[in-house]
Amino acid sequence: MADYEIKNEDILDSLGEGVFTVDKSFRINFFNKAAERITGNKKEEVIGEFCKNVFKSKVCFTECPIALVLNSKKNIYDFESKIKTANEKFIPIKLNAAVLHNEEEKPIGGVISFREVSDLERIEKDLNKDSNFHGIIGKSKPMMEIFELIKEISDSDAPVFIHGESGTGKEMIANAIQQTSIRKDKVFIKINCSVLPAHLLASELFGHVKGAFTDAVKDRPGRFEIADGGTIFLDEVAEMPLQMQLQLLRVLQEGTFERVGESITRRVDVRVIAATNINIEEALRTGKFREDLYYRLNVIPIEIPPLKDRLVDLIPLVKHFLNKFSLLYKKEINDIDDETLELISNFEWRGNIRELENVIEYSFVRTNNSNIITASKLPPMIRGNNNKKRAFNKYYNDEESFEKHQLLDILEKNHWSKTKTAQELKIGRTTLWRKMKQFGIDDQEN
Repeated sequence: MADYEIKNEDILDSLGEGVFTVDKSFRINFFNKAAERITGNKKEEVIGEFCKNVFKSKVCFTECPIALVLNSKKNIYDFESKIKTANEKFIPIKLNAAVLHNEEEKPIGGVISFREVSDLERIEKDLNKDSNFHGIIGKSKPMMEIFELIKEISDSDAPVFIHGESGTGKEMIANAIQQTSIRKDKVFIKINCSVLPAHLLASELFGHVKGAFTDAVKDRPGRFEIADGGTIFLDEVAEMPLQMQLQLLRVLQEGTFERVGESITRRVDVRVIAATNINIEEALRTGKFREDLYYRLNVIPIEIPPLKDRLVDLIPLVKHFLNKFSLLYKKEINDIDDETLELISNFEWRGNIRELENVIEYSFVRTNNSNIITASKLPPMIRGNNNKKRAFNKYYNDEESFEKHQLLDILEKNHWSKTKTAQELKIGRTTLWRKMKQFGIDDQEN
């Protein structure tokens, strides 16, 4: 058991992402090497300290991520904040937070992982040079249709409603919509509506005046005011309390609102992009989600398919994550072996792309002295999967190979230029000719 625990700690220390855990009293009891590097704090100096005294972030005192996940019983992803480093400088980060449970499923503390925004921006910029569509990876027909729709609505200010399972990339779709819109050079504000209590959410969205509630020590503008002239992304919008849904409906219909504790009506011009992962029909039927708000938001609907329904995107996503982690960890691992491909192809991926990324990172940090990930480096839940031979026949006929269609995709993307295709595949033109002949692909180069 001790060896297993040491192995897990070694893996966490290998991550490029800062990771720390706290007990129920919010005292730090684990601090990995990346957390030391990012913050400048030594592990031995912070163990046993209250996390708020180490990171000194404003959110520690107003909307602590661990407290939020305890209240909402939902994990937090890509929460934006700033922390103070050991040299007294504030740096922007993105963090994920989750509650730790014991074997009896009782909460025993929390875990937070975080990365510097500057590092993420640099990596994403490098990756986006070769990505499909504003950082979104997808060659399947459903994703190509979404990309085309985003292009078509680029001149519109109409509300967009994105629906998809958790981990399918709703925020990335929202980013692409904003980046291609006529408001692309304006303010873009994001907020997760499911992690804040009602009174804090009202203040976050619409602002408050001094004395409106106990902690309101001064006037503060809300996200809608800050986003005036730009765009706001409301993630998990259907999780809003009903009273808040009514207030949001008013902003959409009239463009007006009041700060909490104030009677002055204010006007804003904000384009709204909303998203949710809930069963919409069920939420409407039970009254959890207001019909009038839904129809006001659902002017331009976008449905993101789960990963299991677009397996053609699996290999491009794996390649993308391998490139990402090669940049992050500064070591080159550029492929997976056939057994690994079979195992991940047959997995259910209930956590969708986010789960796939975590699995690739886990396998990546465990792979040393090789540039290929083998099945032995996959998490036990993947290796123990018994759902055999599901494969790719949802998209391809039995007699046609997945590799053939991948090759066709790349040829078509490069307008049948064999030189460019061979360069992208990192093979010689002779090898490319041989593969085309093997799969019966006729040369269509002009």
